[in-house]
Amino acid sequence: MSAPAIKAESHVIDGKAVAAAIIENVKQARDQLLSAVAVKPGLAVVIVGEDPASQVYVRNKGLKAEECGFHSVQHTLSADIGEDELLGLIDNLNEDPLIHGILVQLPLPKHINEKLVIAAIDPEKDVDGFHPINVGRLGAGAMEDALVPCTPAGSVILAKQALGQDLSGMEAVIIGRSNIVGKPVAQLLLQENCTVTIAHSRTKDLPGVCRRADILVAAVGRPQMVKADWVKPGACVIDVGINRVDAPEKGEGKTRLVGDVDFADAATVAGSITPVPGGVGPMTIALLMANTVIAAARASGRPDIADGVKNL
Repeated sequence: MSAPAIKAESHVIDGKAVAAAIIENVKQARDQLLSAVAVKPGLAVVIVGEDPASQVYVRNKGLKAEECGFHSVQHTLSADIGEDELLGLIDNLNEDPLIHGILVQLPLPKHINEKLVIAAIDPEKDVDGFHPINVGRLGAGAMEDALVPCTPAGSVILAKQALGQDLSGMEAVIIGRSNIVGKPVAQLLLQENCTVTIAHSRTKDLPGVCRRADILVAAVGRPQMVKADWVKPGACVIDVGINRVDAPEKGEGKTRLVGDVDFADAATVAGSITPVPGGVGPMTIALLMANTVIAAARASGRPDIADGVKNL
Protein backbone atom coordinates (compact mmCIF):
# COMPACT_ATOMS: atom_id res chain seq x y z
CA MET A 1 0.00 0.00 0.00
CA SER A 2 1.59 3.27 -1.09
CA ALA A 3 1.74 6.25 1.24
CA PRO A 4 -0.14 9.42 0.30
CA ALA A 5 1.81 12.11 -1.53
CA ILE A 6 3.43 14.64 0.81
CA LYS A 7 5.57 17.74 0.59
CA ALA A 8 9.14 17.10 -0.50
CA GLU A 9 10.60 18.53 2.70
CA SER A 10 8.74 16.04 4.90
CA HIS A 11 10.69 12.87 5.62
CA VAL A 12 8.83 9.55 5.80
CA ILE A 13 10.54 7.31 8.36
CA ASP A 14 10.99 3.87 6.82
CA GLY A 15 10.20 1.43 9.63
CA LYS A 16 10.68 -1.55 7.33
CA ALA A 17 14.28 -0.60 6.55
CA VAL A 18 15.17 0.09 10.18
CA ALA A 19 13.52 -3.18 11.27
CA ALA A 20 15.46 -5.09 8.61
CA ALA A 21 18.74 -3.70 9.99
CA ILE A 22 17.79 -4.89 13.49
CA ILE A 23 16.95 -8.34 12.14
CA GLU A 24 20.45 -8.52 10.62
CA ASN A 25 21.88 -7.72 14.07
CA VAL A 26 19.69 -10.44 15.56
CA LYS A 27 20.98 -12.99 13.06
CA GLN A 28 24.59 -12.07 13.82
CA ALA A 29 23.95 -12.44 17.56
CA ARG A 30 22.27 -15.80 16.92
CA ASP A 31 25.33 -17.01 15.01
CA GLN A 32 27.67 -15.84 17.77
CA LEU A 33 25.52 -17.54 20.42
CA LEU A 34 25.52 -20.81 18.50
CA SER A 35 29.26 -20.61 17.99
CA ALA A 36 30.15 -19.61 21.57
CA VAL A 37 27.81 -21.76 23.65
CA ALA A 38 25.84 -23.94 21.16
CA VAL A 39 22.54 -22.27 22.08
CA LYS A 40 19.76 -21.54 19.59
CA PRO A 41 17.29 -18.85 20.76
CA GLY A 42 13.85 -20.32 21.42
CA LEU A 43 10.53 -18.45 21.17
CA ALA A 44 7.15 -19.82 22.25
CA VAL A 45 3.99 -18.00 21.18
CA VAL A 46 0.67 -18.81 22.86
CA ILE A 47 -2.61 -17.81 21.24
CA VAL A 48 -6.02 -18.40 22.79
CA GLY A 49 -9.08 -18.37 20.53
CA GLU A 50 -9.49 -17.45 16.88
CA ASP A 51 -9.42 -13.66 16.73
CA PRO A 52 -8.50 -12.92 13.07
CA ALA A 53 -6.18 -10.00 13.86
CA SER A 54 -4.36 -12.03 16.51
CA GLN A 55 -3.98 -14.92 14.09
CA VAL A 56 -2.28 -12.61 11.56
CA TYR A 57 0.07 -11.16 14.21
CA VAL A 58 1.02 -14.60 15.51
CA ARG A 59 1.66 -15.95 12.01
CA ASN A 60 3.91 -13.00 11.19
CA LYS A 61 5.85 -13.45 14.43
CA GLY A 62 6.32 -17.15 13.70
CA LEU A 63 7.57 -16.45 10.18
CA LYS A 64 10.05 -13.86 11.45
CA ALA A 65 11.31 -16.25 14.14
CA GLU A 66 11.92 -18.87 11.46
CA GLU A 67 13.74 -16.30 9.30
CA CYS A 68 15.96 -15.52 12.29
CA GLY A 69 16.81 -19.21 12.69
CA PHE A 70 15.16 -19.55 16.09
CA HIS A 71 13.66 -22.61 17.68
CA SER A 72 10.03 -21.53 17.26
CA VAL A 73 6.92 -23.15 18.71
CA GLN A 74 3.28 -22.08 18.71
CA HIS A 75 0.56 -23.22 21.09
CA THR A 76 -2.92 -22.59 19.70
CA LEU A 77 -5.56 -23.05 22.40
CA SER A 78 -9.35 -23.04 22.25
CA ALA A 79 -11.19 -19.93 23.42
CA ASP A 80 -12.85 -21.85 26.25
CA ILE A 81 -9.62 -23.15 27.80
CA GLY A 82 -9.55 -22.91 31.57
CA GLU A 83 -7.32 -20.39 33.26
CA ASP A 84 -5.55 -23.12 35.25
CA GLU A 85 -4.71 -25.03 32.07
CA LEU A 86 -3.23 -21.93 30.47
CA LEU A 87 -1.18 -21.19 33.59
CA GLY A 88 0.02 -24.78 33.56
CA LEU A 89 1.28 -24.40 30.00
CA ILE A 90 3.14 -21.22 30.99
CA ASP A 91 4.74 -23.05 33.93
CA ASN A 92 5.96 -25.74 31.52
CA LEU A 93 7.41 -23.13 29.16
CA ASN A 94 9.10 -21.38 32.08
CA GLU A 95 10.87 -24.64 32.89
CA ASP A 96 11.75 -25.54 29.28
CA PRO A 97 15.49 -24.86 28.71
CA LEU A 98 14.97 -24.66 24.94
CA ILE A 99 12.58 -21.72 25.31
CA HIS A 100 14.08 -18.31 26.08
CA GLY A 101 11.12 -16.11 25.16
CA ILE A 102 7.42 -16.53 25.95
CA LEU A 103 4.73 -14.40 24.34
CA VAL A 104 1.04 -14.74 25.17
CA GLN A 105 -0.96 -12.98 22.46
CA LEU A 106 -3.41 -10.43 23.85
CA PRO A 107 -6.30 -9.90 24.25
CA LEU A 108 -7.33 -13.05 26.11
CA PRO A 109 -10.92 -14.27 26.54
CA LYS A 110 -12.83 -12.44 29.26
CA HIS A 111 -12.89 -15.43 31.63
CA ILE A 112 -9.08 -15.36 31.87
CA ASN A 113 -7.30 -12.82 34.06
CA GLU A 114 -4.69 -11.18 31.81
CA LYS A 115 -2.74 -9.69 34.71
CA LEU A 116 -2.46 -13.13 36.34
CA VAL A 117 -1.24 -14.69 33.09
CA ILE A 118 1.37 -11.98 32.44
CA ALA A 119 2.62 -12.25 36.01
CA ALA A 120 2.99 -16.04 35.61
CA ILE A 121 5.59 -15.67 32.83
CA ASP A 122 9.21 -15.87 33.99
CA PRO A 123 10.35 -12.23 33.78
CA GLU A 124 13.62 -13.39 32.20
CA LYS A 125 11.54 -14.90 29.35
CA ASP A 126 8.98 -12.08 29.15
CA VAL A 127 9.89 -10.85 25.67
CA ASP A 128 6.83 -8.58 25.54
CA GLY A 129 8.21 -6.69 28.54
CA PHE A 130 4.83 -6.64 30.29
CA HIS A 131 5.72 -8.47 33.53
CA PRO A 132 5.57 -6.20 36.61
CA ILE A 133 9.26 -6.89 37.28
CA ASN A 134 10.27 -5.72 33.81
CA VAL A 135 7.95 -2.72 34.14
CA GLY A 136 9.71 -1.87 37.42
CA ARG A 137 13.17 -2.34 35.92
CA LEU A 138 12.27 0.00 33.07
CA GLY A 139 10.91 2.60 35.49
CA ALA A 140 14.05 2.37 37.60
CA GLY A 141 16.31 2.74 34.57
CA ALA A 142 17.78 -0.75 35.02
CA MET A 143 18.04 -1.32 31.28
CA GLU A 144 20.80 -3.91 31.64
CA ASP A 145 18.30 -6.20 33.40
CA ALA A 146 14.98 -5.25 31.78
CA LEU A 147 13.27 -6.70 28.75
CA VAL A 148 11.81 -3.56 27.18
CA PRO A 149 8.36 -3.54 25.50
CA CYS A 150 8.78 -3.80 21.75
CA THR A 151 6.45 -1.13 20.38
CA PRO A 152 7.70 1.63 22.73
CA ALA A 153 11.32 0.70 22.03
CA GLY A 154 10.64 0.74 18.29
CA SER A 155 9.02 4.16 18.55
CA VAL A 156 12.08 5.66 20.25
CA ILE A 157 14.51 4.02 17.82
CA LEU A 158 12.59 5.51 14.88
CA ALA A 159 12.60 8.95 16.51
CA LYS A 160 16.36 8.70 16.93
CA GLN A 161 16.75 7.62 13.30
CA ALA A 162 14.90 10.78 12.25
CA LEU A 163 16.34 13.28 14.74
CA GLY A 164 19.77 11.90 15.56
CA GLN A 165 20.90 9.74 18.43
CA ASP A 166 20.86 12.56 20.99
CA LEU A 167 17.30 13.54 21.95
CA SER A 168 18.43 15.53 25.02
CA GLY A 169 16.33 18.56 25.82
CA MET A 170 13.61 17.81 23.28
CA GLU A 171 9.99 18.10 24.33
CA ALA A 172 8.02 14.89 23.81
CA VAL A 173 4.25 14.48 24.02
CA ILE A 174 2.64 11.06 24.11
CA ILE A 175 -1.08 10.82 23.38
CA GLY A 176 -2.26 7.79 25.34
CA ARG A 177 -1.45 6.42 28.79
CA SER A 178 -1.71 2.67 28.27
CA ASN A 179 0.55 0.25 30.10
CA ILE A 180 1.51 -1.30 26.75
CA VAL A 181 2.66 1.84 24.90
CA GLY A 182 2.01 5.22 26.50
CA LYS A 183 3.66 4.75 29.89
CA PRO A 184 6.70 2.74 28.75
CA VAL A 185 7.47 5.06 25.81
CA ALA A 186 7.38 7.94 28.30
CA GLN A 187 9.92 6.13 30.49
CA LEU A 188 12.20 5.49 27.51
CA LEU A 189 12.04 9.10 26.37
CA LEU A 190 12.81 10.28 29.91
CA GLN A 191 15.93 8.13 29.79
CA GLU A 192 16.84 9.93 26.54
CA ASN A 193 16.71 13.19 28.56
CA CYS A 194 13.52 14.44 26.92
CA THR A 195 10.96 16.56 28.74
CA VAL A 196 7.92 14.31 28.62
CA THR A 197 4.18 14.97 28.80
CA ILE A 198 1.62 12.15 28.75
CA ALA A 199 -1.64 13.47 27.29
CA HIS A 200 -4.97 11.62 27.40
CA SER A 201 -8.74 11.97 27.12
CA ARG A 202 -8.92 14.37 30.09
CA THR A 203 -6.13 16.64 28.87
CA LYS A 204 -7.27 20.25 28.42
CA ASP A 205 -6.56 21.75 24.99
CA LEU A 206 -5.07 18.54 23.63
CA PRO A 207 -4.16 20.05 20.22
CA GLY A 208 -2.35 22.89 21.99
CA VAL A 209 -0.38 20.48 24.17
CA CYS A 210 0.59 18.44 21.10
CA ARG A 211 1.80 21.55 19.26
CA ARG A 212 4.56 21.96 21.87
CA ALA A 213 6.13 18.64 20.95
CA ASP A 214 9.40 18.14 19.13
CA ILE A 215 8.49 14.44 19.27
CA LEU A 216 4.78 13.56 19.09
CA VAL A 217 3.83 9.92 19.74
CA ALA A 218 0.22 9.02 18.93
CA ALA A 219 -0.96 5.86 20.71
CA VAL A 220 -4.63 6.42 21.41
CA GLY A 221 -6.50 4.05 19.08
CA ARG A 222 -8.62 6.65 17.28
CA PRO A 223 -8.33 6.64 13.49
CA GLN A 224 -6.70 9.75 12.01
CA MET A 225 -7.38 11.86 15.10
CA VAL A 226 -4.18 13.90 14.91
CA LYS A 227 -4.43 16.63 12.26
CA ALA A 228 -1.88 19.06 10.86
CA ASP A 229 -2.89 21.80 13.29
CA TRP A 230 -1.90 19.51 16.19
CA VAL A 231 1.69 19.28 14.92
CA LYS A 232 4.54 21.71 15.60
CA PRO A 233 6.21 22.61 12.28
CA GLY A 234 9.21 20.36 11.79
CA ALA A 235 8.24 17.94 14.57
CA CYS A 236 8.88 14.19 14.46
CA VAL A 237 5.55 12.31 14.48
CA ILE A 238 5.52 8.65 15.54
CA ASP A 239 2.17 7.00 14.77
CA VAL A 240 1.62 3.85 16.82
CA GLY A 241 -2.04 3.46 15.84
CA ILE A 242 -3.28 0.55 13.73
CA ASN A 243 -6.94 1.04 12.82
CA ARG A 244 -9.00 -0.62 10.13
CA VAL A 245 -11.50 1.70 8.43
CA ASP A 246 -13.95 1.30 5.59
CA ALA A 247 -12.48 1.78 2.11
CA PRO A 248 -15.41 1.93 -0.34
CA GLU A 249 -13.02 3.18 -3.04
CA LYS A 250 -11.47 -0.32 -3.00
CA GLY A 251 -14.83 -2.04 -3.38
CA GLU A 252 -17.83 -3.00 -1.31
CA GLY A 253 -16.94 -4.25 2.16
CA LYS A 254 -13.23 -3.45 1.72
CA THR A 255 -11.11 -1.84 4.43
CA ARG A 256 -7.71 -0.19 4.78
CA LEU A 257 -5.25 0.40 7.60
CA VAL A 258 -4.74 3.90 8.98
CA GLY A 259 -2.96 5.25 12.02
CA ASP A 260 -4.01 7.61 14.78
CA VAL A 261 -2.53 10.43 12.67
CA ASP A 262 -4.08 11.84 9.50
CA PHE A 263 -0.93 11.10 7.53
CA ALA A 264 -1.56 13.21 4.43
CA ASP A 265 -2.60 16.22 6.51
CA ALA A 266 0.03 16.01 9.26
CA ALA A 267 2.85 15.32 6.81
CA THR A 268 2.42 18.81 5.34
CA VAL A 269 3.69 20.20 8.67
CA ALA A 270 5.84 17.47 10.26
CA GLY A 271 9.57 17.32 9.67
CA SER A 272 9.45 13.52 9.80
CA ILE A 273 6.60 11.05 10.19
CA THR A 274 5.97 7.30 10.29
CA PRO A 275 3.47 5.82 7.84
CA VAL A 276 0.83 3.20 8.61
CA PRO A 277 1.48 0.54 7.53
CA GLY A 278 5.27 0.39 7.28
CA GLY A 279 6.28 2.45 10.29
CA VAL A 280 6.17 1.23 13.89
CA GLY A 281 4.56 -2.12 13.02
CA PRO A 282 7.64 -3.81 11.51
CA MET A 283 9.71 -2.52 14.43
CA THR A 284 7.50 -4.30 16.96
CA ILE A 285 8.17 -7.71 15.45
CA ALA A 286 11.88 -7.00 14.89
CA LEU A 287 12.32 -5.99 18.53
CA LEU A 288 10.46 -9.09 19.69
CA MET A 289 13.18 -11.07 17.91
CA ALA A 290 15.82 -8.84 19.51
CA ASN A 291 14.37 -9.44 22.97
CA THR A 292 14.40 -13.19 22.33
CA VAL A 293 18.09 -13.27 21.41
CA ILE A 294 18.87 -10.97 24.37
CA ALA A 295 17.01 -13.35 26.71
CA ALA A 296 18.85 -16.35 25.24
CA ALA A 297 22.22 -14.63 25.63
CA ARG A 298 21.52 -13.71 29.26
CA ALA A 299 20.28 -17.21 30.08
CA SER A 300 23.47 -18.64 28.57
CA GLY A 301 25.73 -16.44 30.66
CA ARG A 302 26.84 -14.41 27.61
CA PRO A 303 24.77 -11.19 27.71
CA ASP A 304 27.60 -9.41 25.90
CA ILE A 305 26.76 -11.25 22.68
CA ALA A 306 23.44 -9.41 22.35
CA ASP A 307 24.40 -6.10 23.95
CA GLY A 308 24.35 -4.14 20.72
CA VAL A 309 21.54 -5.87 18.90
CA LYS A 310 19.25 -2.79 19.06
CA ASN A 311 21.99 -0.27 18.30
CA LEU A 312 21.95 1.14 14.76
